[in-house]
Amino acid sequence: MEVQEIKQRFGIIGNSPLLNRAINIANQVAPTDISVLITGESGSGKEVFSHIIHQMSPRKHGPFIAVNCGAIPEGTIDSELFGHEKGAYTGAIGERKGYFETVNSGTIFLDEIAEMPLGTQARLLRVLESGQYIRVGSSKVEKTNVRVIAATNVDVYDAVKAGRFREDLYYRLNTVPLRIPPLRDRKEDIFLLFRKFTSDFTDKYRTPPIQLDDEAQQVLTNYSWPGNVRQLKNMAEQLAVLERDRIITAATLLTYIPHEANSRNLPMRLDHQKEDFSERDILYKVLFDMKRDMVELKKLVVDIIEKGGVSTNYPNHAQTLTQLYRDIELPASNNETQFTLQQPVNNNNNNTDYNIAHEAEEVEESLSLVDKESDLIRKALKKHKGKRKLAANELGISERTLYRKIKELDL
Repeated sequence: MEVQEIKQRFGIIGNSPLLNRAINIANQVAPTDISVLITGESGSGKEVFSHIIHQMSPRKHGPFIAVNCGAIPEGTIDSELFGHEKGAYTGAIGERKGYFETVNSGTIFLDEIAEMPLGTQARLLRVLESGQYIRVGSSKVEKTNVRVIAATNVDVYDAVKAGRFREDLYYRLNTVPLRIPPLRDRKEDIFLLFRKFTSDFTDKYRTPPIQLDDEAQQVLTNYSWPGNVRQLKNMAEQLAVLERDRIITAATLLTYIPHEANSRNLPMRLDHQKEDFSERDILYKVLFDMKRDMVELKKLVVDIIEKGGVSTNYPNHAQTLTQLYRDIELPASNNETQFTLQQPVNNNNNNTDYNIAHEAEEVEESLSLVDKESDLIRKALKKHKGKRKLAANELGISERTLYRKIKELDL
């Protein structure tokens, strides 16, 4: 059967080359009896392809069942798949047939296969290799003739390396890998799907048809659709029911798109806002520390003069204070700072009052915020003896931000 005929039969919309390739692989593998592993993001249509493989196979007249492995509790999944005997566990008041028994000669679709417990994986591997299984609480070996199609939205090989999935089962299932492309890789199909969904829902709810203006179409196409076809269909239904104005603008469309989602060319909340705020806190702290240091400097100079720390034998006290300022490291400031210092009356010499007014000369030093930030971090780490948590609290930032700054500044 041609790809276009398969699309019409199963209601598949789109002309993307990636979609056509997936349909072609499903069409080729369907007449065989080998296992298939379908991979793709959530909402991309993996179950539709399992139906294609079943309906195009010699088993099409046999039963078909879809089982979500992630939705079955770990304690009962063995019973669900392979059945159990009476009294096999608490609550087993009678014997029960499992899916592999009831779907004999048909096809079983195991969705979210990566969520299957390791013990159940071992039982499944035996079914795939020999067609044999044992009910829970029984010692009798049962036979089944079932084709298994598995699907997952995660990288199973990563799960294998992490020890969460059996390697032998992975290779047994992955005889023919079938990847369903995400909607963001099928941009040419997005508007076609949206138009089909809105047409179906307006007919269902007997509402006027919906149209998108040019900007709205661009938004629709550029969005990344993390929920894929399922998300697009859901949004089309909401628009068909809720919107009174049937000409949908870009602004209206954006109200139905979560800003947290990973979108392209769309306004979105940035994940770095918290870190930016912390960096701004550092800048404010630098400025406040500068102001405090200047005040302390004033007090220090006055205190030195009051205690006779400055010799009055100098012919020019202004020169002495200038030298004093040069010996003290000043924090950088964007504004020129002026000091007015008055030396108290010295009655020990000539009963002469010395009123010293001196404008501090501008100190040439780096105004780089990076340098000041590095200096503050060094001081905080030194103060708390290298303990990052205490240093981060002192600086008013998160420990994670402090760690990043340490790496960036190569401290």
